Amino acid sequence: MKTEKLGEWFVAKSDPLSVAHTAQTAIAVVLSLVIARLFRLPEAYWAPMSTLIVMQSTFDAALPISMQYFAGTAVGAAAGAVIDPYFHGNFWAFGASVFTIGLAAVAFHIERSAFRHASITLTIVMLVPRSTSAPLVALHRFFEVSIGLSVGLVLLDLRRRIGWRPRT
Repeated sequence: MKTEKLGEWFVAKSDPLSVAHTAQTAIAVVLSLVIARLFRLPEAYWAPMSTLIVMQSTFDAALPISMQYFAGTAVGAAAGAVIDPYFHGNFWAFGASVFTIGLAAVAFHIERSAFRHASITLTIVMLVPRSTSAPLVALHRFFEVSIGLSVGLVLLDLRRRIGWRPRT
């Protein structure tokens, strides 16, 4: 591969980053982290990670993605809360759970991104070592992600309402 081609992957052509967008993103991630910490969520870093996903788009583009993320997180957290107390760390139960969530997603014509987020949440609940119960971990994860999504969507909506458009 020619090195000139490699540079094309990193140099913005149609969607360059602006200082204003960078500042808004920084404010959004700090705000979501502060809110998650105010609720004393043990892994508050999930809130700003979720905010980062939302803030990289417009409100109209981020809303459906966020709903998929929210729904998938809810499903994965619920499945993990129910299954993990009986099968924590069991790779057969974990694989069967991912497959079952996938079958439900197929049956209900659910987007791949919701399935992906459900599986990611299930992975965290079932496979990450912890000192507390799976239902509590699942509940924390759901709230951490929900805070991040909510902060990002609120700030994107505010940006839309005031008519801010990034400079290109």
